[in-house]
This record gives sequence, structure tokens and C-alpha cells, in this order.
Amino acid sequence: MNKLNSLDWIALILLVVGGLNWLLVGLFSFDLVASIFGYMTTVSKIIYVLVGLSAVYILFLSGKIRRKV
Repeated sequence: MNKLNSLDWIALILLVVGGLNWLLVGLFSFDLVASIFGYMTTVSKIIYVLVGLSAVYILFLSGKIRRKV
């Protein structure tokens, strides 16, 4: 099986960060991204978009990995 490249790792890290943020939102109604960068500022919107794109990318990556196994 091929090793993960840099883009794969970045997407995985962003996906984990997004997942942890949703965990905090669900358990404590605390949005870490919004508390650091401000509510719906340009930077926070970019982070949310990058997390969403990472999720889509990981979906395709998991399909590639599954086919190789």
C-alpha cells in the first residue's frame, strides 16, 4: 500500500480538527474556531471550508485505499 503524501496528512489533520470542534460544539456548545478567529469572520469561514473540503478529499482517498486492499 502507498504511503500517505503531504496533502493526505493535511486533510487528515484538518478533518480531526473539525471533528474535535464539532465534539466541543455538541457537548459544551463551544465553537473553538469561532472563539479563536471570531464568529463567521473571513478566516473562520476559510477554516470551515478547508475542513469540509478535507472531508470530501478523505472520502475519495478512502475509496482509493479500499480498492488497493
